[in-house]
Amino acid sequence: MTTDREPPVILWFRRDLRLADNPALEAAQATGRSILPVYILDEGPATRPIGGASRWWLDKSLRALGASIGERGGHLILRRGDSETELRRLIEETGATRVTVNRRFEPDGWAQDTDIAHALKADGVEVKGFNGTLLTRPGSVLNGSGGPYKVYTPFMKALRAQVQAPPQTAGPQDLSGAPAVDSDEIDKWGLHPTRPDWSGGFLGEPGEAGATRALSEFLKTGLKSYADDRDRPDRTGTSRLSPHLHFGELSPWRAWIAAYRTVGSHGISEGQADKFTNEVIWRDFSAHLLHHFPTLPTDAFRPEYDRMPWINDTAQFEAWTRGRTGYPIVDAGMRELWTTGFMHNRVRMIVASFLIKHLLIDWRKGEAWFWDCLLDADLAQNAQNWQWVAGSGADASPYFRIFNPVTQGQKFDPDGAYVKRWVPELKRLSPAFVHSPWTAPPEILRAAEVALGRTYPRPLVDHAEARARALVALKVVTGGGEAIPED
Repeated sequence: MTTDREPPVILWFRRDLRLADNPALEAAQATGRSILPVYILDEGPATRPIGGASRWWLDKSLRALGASIGERGGHLILRRGDSETELRRLIEETGATRVTVNRRFEPDGWAQDTDIAHALKADGVEVKGFNGTLLTRPGSVLNGSGGPYKVYTPFMKALRAQVQAPPQTAGPQDLSGAPAVDSDEIDKWGLHPTRPDWSGGFLGEPGEAGATRALSEFLKTGLKSYADDRDRPDRTGTSRLSPHLHFGELSPWRAWIAAYRTVGSHGISEGQADKFTNEVIWRDFSAHLLHHFPTLPTDAFRPEYDRMPWINDTAQFEAWTRGRTGYPIVDAGMRELWTTGFMHNRVRMIVASFLIKHLLIDWRKGEAWFWDCLLDADLAQNAQNWQWVAGSGADASPYFRIFNPVTQGQKFDPDGAYVKRWVPELKRLSPAFVHSPWTAPPEILRAAEVALGRTYPRPLVDHAEARARALVALKVVTGGGEAIPED
C-alpha cells in the first residue's frame, strides 16, 4: 500500500471515454486529490459481451483516451477481469478510499454497480456514481401517474419540459501525481480482429477528438438538411455520431447544445435542430424503457408476440446476413453493415422488416447479428428498435406494417446510387430496374451483365406472397387487423 498521506481517487471509466463534460471526473477533481484513471475490461456473466465490431471501436477509443490522459501527465490503467476484484486490488495497491464512476443503466450493469458500491462501502471505500451517458437518468421522467412512459412523443415532450443542460466543462489539464501501478498492455487484449482482420472498411475516428470533429462536420454540412436527408441512404444525411455517443466520447448534452447554438448559421433553423435532438431523446427513451422493462432484449414487450409462428429458416437467415436475398436495398444494407460496421437508419428498418415479416425469422436473431456487427451496438436501442419493427415493442410500428423493399428503394434511393455502391453486380442497371432486377427484360439484363441466379440471386421470396403469409402469422398473435397501404 502507498504511504502517501493523501491517496488518489480512483476514476473508473466505462462508457464515458472522454475528459470533457465528465461528471465522475469532475467529482474526482473536486476532492483535490490525485486521480487514478482506470478502465476494467470485465467480460464476466454480469454483462453481455460486446460484439466484434464494438470491440474494434473500444480498442481505438481506449488508445485515444490513454493518449489524452498521457498528454496531461497521467496514465490510464488497464485491467482485465472481475470489476470488484480489480478495484479491490487497486485499492490495496494505492490506499484509495474513494471511487468515482458514471453509472451504467442497463439492468445487469446497474445491479453489478450497486453490489460493488455496497461491498466497498462496507470496507470504508466510498463509491460516488453519476449520469455521464444520457440526457437524464432513467426513471427520472415519469408520467402523471408516476409510471413509465410507453410512447415516445409524450416522453419527448416531458423530457424537454423537465430537464436542463448541465454546464459544459473542458476537463483538467493536469492529471499527474497518481501512484504508479501495474497496467495491462492493450495489445494483449485482442480487441482488434486478426486472422483475418476484417475491419479494414470500418468507418469513423474513435476517441474524443474524433467525436468533436464528427460533431463539427455534421453541424457545418449535415444539420441544415438533416430532416430531409436522414432518410436518404444515397446521401450523407445522418450525423454518424452514434458510436461516439455509445462509448461516451461525446456527451449527448454537448451535441444538443451545439445543435441549438448553430441555429441561424449555416442555413439551420430551430426546427432542424429539434429534429436532430429528438433523435438524441429517442436514445434516452430506449434506455428509459430498458430500465423499467429489463427483459426488453429477450422477451416481446407485448407478450402475445411471443406466440408468433416463426419459421427461422437457417439458409434464408444466412442469405440475409450475407446480403444475398435478391432484394437490392436489403442486400446493400447488409453488405454495408458487414464492411463498415454501420448501416443507414432507414435501411436498418427495411432490412429488419424483411427478416421479420418476409422471412418470418425471429427478431432476436436479427438483434444478435446487429449486436455483433454494429460499431454503435447499444443494448437498449438495439432491442427497442428491433421490437419497434417487429410490432412487439412499447411504441411500435403497427404490426401490419410490412415494408416493401422495392418501393422503399425507389423512394429513398431513387437513382440507385446506394444500391450500386454496395451491390456492384447491378451497377449497369438503370434506376427503373435496379431495385427489382427480376422485372427487367432479358435484353436489359444481358446489356447490364446481370445473370439472375448466377451473378446476382433471384429473390428469396415473392413480396406479395410473403406479405400475405406474414399477415396470416400476425393474426395468430393479434387476433386480426386490417392491412394498410404498403410503405
